[in-house]
Amino acid sequence: MHAIKITEPGGPDVLRWTEVPDPEPGPGEVLIDIVASAVNRADLMQRQGFYPPPPGAPEYPGLECSGRIAALGPGVEGWNVGDEVCALLAGGGYAEKVAVSAGQLLPVPEGVSLAEAAGLPEVYCTVWSNVFAIGRLAPGDTFLVHGGAGGIGTAAIQLAAAYGARVFCTASPAKHPRCLALGAERAIDYHSEDFVDVVKSATGGKGADVILDNMGAKYLERNVATLATNGRLIVIGMQGGMQGEVNLGALLSKRASITATSLRARPAEEKAEIVADVKTHVWPLLEFGKIRPVIDRAIALPDAAEAHRVLESGDATGKVLLVN
Repeated sequence: MHAIKITEPGGPDVLRWTEVPDPEPGPGEVLIDIVASAVNRADLMQRQGFYPPPPGAPEYPGLECSGRIAALGPGVEGWNVGDEVCALLAGGGYAEKVAVSAGQLLPVPEGVSLAEAAGLPEVYCTVWSNVFAIGRLAPGDTFLVHGGAGGIGTAAIQLAAAYGARVFCTASPAKHPRCLALGAERAIDYHSEDFVDVVKSATGGKGADVILDNMGAKYLERNVATLATNGRLIVIGMQGGMQGEVNLGALLSKRASITATSLRARPAEEKAEIVADVKTHVWPLLEFGKIRPVIDRAIALPDAAEAHRVLESGDATGKVLLVN
């Protein structure tokens, strides 16, 4: 088979379409003939040398895919060769085939194409496990997501709105109409507006009950200032740096919390629990059309370097797919 290999840490041009050995499904795994994968920020970090795959994961980038089951490993039940699926991966999505634990498979939702489904597992597993499982977002809560026009952001806006939250997001002005159409009450221009002031003003001074942050250090102090009493800040990215200072007095006075999490390195058993929750709580919303995949464009997998350039440029809204 062929896969995208990272020849050395660097820019998009270090991605190479290369012939590699076929994977074999182990016990409890299935082999997928990949139809599409999707580009995530973690892939860019891996390419740059900052985010190596966890032990035992394929060396190729790609944290999600869709395709058809080509073979079943020993002990797999409930799935059949030929089933159309999408999957949460620890790596290996930028390839023609991948082996993955059957617990990380999801059926393709009715009304979603097989290629589009490649852009679902990573974002919705991330949003559900962080915003709902950890953040305990409830109907009527105020929710702020940074990067509202990205893959995570477009998924978070839709899911939070579908569950009855008031949704705020930061995004560039050109992308505000799309964020509002997805369910955001207010899109905030991070160039010219202070999200602390906007959220506080809109909530009568209360602030946000849950914040999903991909910026890290750059937004840390202002995120804490934005939190409501008993608010929950969940950090899932470090685009704005890794080290920042926290006003513990502000946290104590608000009885607030900060959680930093990642999805990729979690054990397969934990990922299977998240996938099962997503199937129960998110998939029905997709099948009833309450939420939809947001796909910016599809690019041929051998041209993965171009897909990385698109994501790094900030031009994309939603997911960039890679198709075989």
